[in-house]
Amino acid sequence: MNFLEKRIARDGIVKEGNVLKVDSFLNHQMDIALFDEMGREWKKRFEGNKITKILTIEASGIGIAAVAAMHFKVPVVFAKKAKSINLEGEMYVAEVESFTHKTKNQVIVSKKFLDQDDRVLVIDDFLANGCALQGLIQIVQSAGAAIEGIGIAVEKGFQPGGRMIRNLGYKLESLAIVDGMDPATGEITFREQ
Repeated sequence: MNFLEKRIARDGIVKEGNVLKVDSFLNHQMDIALFDEMGREWKKRFEGNKITKILTIEASGIGIAAVAAMHFKVPVVFAKKAKSINLEGEMYVAEVESFTHKTKNQVIVSKKFLDQDDRVLVIDDFLANGCALQGLIQIVQSAGAAIEGIGIAVEKGFQPGGRMIRNLGYKLESLAIVDGMDPATGEITFREQ
């Protein structure tokens, strides 16, 4: 069991509806030492890739991506879920559906922060059905940039997102893959990696 799996087993809470709460350390309260360890692990896993930017989606991916970026020494760009008055100029736009929030959002990245010279590592906290990742992939493709890889903290291996993204040919590195959860017992089963 790796460091993230141990933390999920210790502090994660399984709820009905395939929900895994990790808000005490990952996506509400953030354990920065854990994020640092995650960044170090992704740096090892993507060692041979020339990465110029990390791309994530607001809000839960930002903290993880920012700490990971320190290991890669590159900037982080995050896709915004709402157009604000500070966003100006041309934008890349994609529609994504959130598994957790059961909503559809347009995500936006300014064209001045992503272009054809970029080699992108996409980072996010969760992968379930893959909708957010598909939106981020669409944005990278619209920019003419290259996806060097995708780093996920927690993948729900029993949902189709991971399989779909891997079948598209992307290098996907999930630090913890959950193959099963039992809300009655709280038991979490991890995939051997």
